[in-house]
Amino acid sequence: MTDKLNELTAAGVAVWLDDLSRVRLSSGGLDQLRREKHVAGVTTNPTIFAKALSDADEYNWQLHDLATRGIEVEESVRMLTTYDVRWACDVMRPSYDGSEGVDGRVSIEVDPRVAHDSDRTVAEAKALWWLVDRPNLFIKIPATEEGLSAITDTLAEGISVNVTLIFGLDRYSAVMEAFLAGLEQAKANGHDLSKIGSVASFFVSRVDSEVDKRLEKVGSDQAKALKGKAAVANAQLAYERYTEVFSSDRWKALAAAGAHPQRPLWASTSTKNPDYRDVIYVEELIAPGTVNTMPESVIHAYADHGETRGDTITGAYDAARKVFADLESVGVDMDDVIVTLEREGVEKFEASWQELLDGVRKSLEAAAKGTGAPNKAAKGNAKAAEKAGGA
Repeated sequence: MTDKLNELTAAGVAVWLDDLSRVRLSSGGLDQLRREKHVAGVTTNPTIFAKALSDADEYNWQLHDLATRGIEVEESVRMLTTYDVRWACDVMRPSYDGSEGVDGRVSIEVDPRVAHDSDRTVAEAKALWWLVDRPNLFIKIPATEEGLSAITDTLAEGISVNVTLIFGLDRYSAVMEAFLAGLEQAKANGHDLSKIGSVASFFVSRVDSEVDKRLEKVGSDQAKALKGKAAVANAQLAYERYTEVFSSDRWKALAAAGAHPQRPLWASTSTKNPDYRDVIYVEELIAPGTVNTMPESVIHAYADHGETRGDTITGAYDAARKVFADLESVGVDMDDVIVTLEREGVEKFEASWQELLDGVRKSLEAAAKGTGAPNKAAKGNAKAAEKAGGA
C-alpha cells in the first residue's frame, strides 16, 4: 500500500498531532504515531488537557500528592500539564534530533486569560519554559495585539514560540514582524539562533464555519456557491505572505546567523461541515515548509484516502484573491469575520481554561477526601470544554 503520510511529508508538510494525554504517553501510542504515521510534533490546548484529565486514572497519584501537599489549583494545573508535555518532549526527541531542531516539538499554552497582558504572558512563558526544561518545547502565545510584543520579548529570551489563534492576513504579517524582531533581539542578547524555533498557527476550519454562516444568511445562489472556499483561500494567501517575508534580505541575514524560518502551521484542520471532504484542509494546503496539526482521526483519514497532489498552494494565489473579491461582492465583510474569530477564539480558550481549573479543583477535593477516583468529578466540566475545539 502507498504510504500517503510519507508522501505528504515528502511534499514538505510536517505532520503534527493535535492531542496529548497521559494514556497516550503511557501506552506508547504517541511513540507509535511518531514511528508509524510520520508524526513529527504535538500541539495541546486547555480543551485537550481538560479531556485528558477527566478520562484517565493515570493522573490520580499526582492529584493525590498535590492535594496532600496543599498545592493551589492553578499551580496544580501547571504541574499536571507540564508533566505530560515534558514526557511528550522526550518521546518526540528523536524527531527533534533527526531534523536538527526543526521538528519534534511539543507545545504548551500560556494561561489564555492573560492574552491581553503582554508582561504576564512573557512571565508565564518563562515559567513554563523553566518547568518543562526541554529544548524541543514550544510556548503557545495567542496572536492578540498585546501578544505581539510578548512574542518578540519571549523569543528575545531564547524561548521557542508557537504563535496561536491567527485568523487574518494582516495579523499574520504582524506576527512575522514580531518573530523577526524577536530573533534580532535574541541575537543581540547572545542566544544561539539555531536553537530557537517558531511556528505561526493559522486557523483554518473556523474561518469556513463563520463565513458559511454568513453566506447562508445572505441566501443567494451566488453566496451559497462560495461556501467552503474562504478558509483555504485565506490560508493560501497567508503562505504567499510567508514566502515574501522569508525571501527578504532581513530574513537572509538572520538565516546566515543560523535561524530557522517561522513555518506556517495549519491549525483547526478537522472539517466542521460533514458535507466537506474530511481531509480537505490537508489536501488543499500542501506546500514546502509547512506544518499541519491534525486530530488523530484526520491523520488516519489521510493515511487511508488522502491525495498528495504536489504543491496545492503556490499556484492558487489569484484564485484565492478572486474568492475574497467574490465574498465582498455578496456582502461578506472579511475584516469583521477575522475580528469575530479572534475574539471568540480567545473567549473559547479562556472558557476551556476555566473548565480545566474547575475540573482539577474538584479532582483535588476528591483526592483530599480519599474517594478513590477523583478524575470522575471532572467529566462534566471536560465535556463542556471539549466543545471549544481548535488547536
